[in-house]
Amino acid sequence: MPDPRIKNEAQYKALVKKGYSKEKSARIANTPDAGKKGGEAKPYDEWTKEELLKQASRVGIKGRSYMNKKDLIYSLRNN
Repeated sequence: MPDPRIKNEAQYKALVKKGYSKEKSARIANTPDAGKKGGEAKPYDEWTKEELLKQASRVGIKGRSYMNKKDLIYSLRNN
């Protein structure tokens, strides 16, 4: 039975099978447009701090409200 908290179940299962942790797989599978390719998003360096905070919230980064823009970018890239 599929987990209702996972938006893209097929992608989640593929990532777990590939060796990703369940937590990281869920974060990736729940990101909007995670399965789409095309590079339409601008680099994090060009995002505003507010945009970075929203993205950090979507992927579940803790302590994001205390981070500056540089720390948010680092956390998003390495989470």
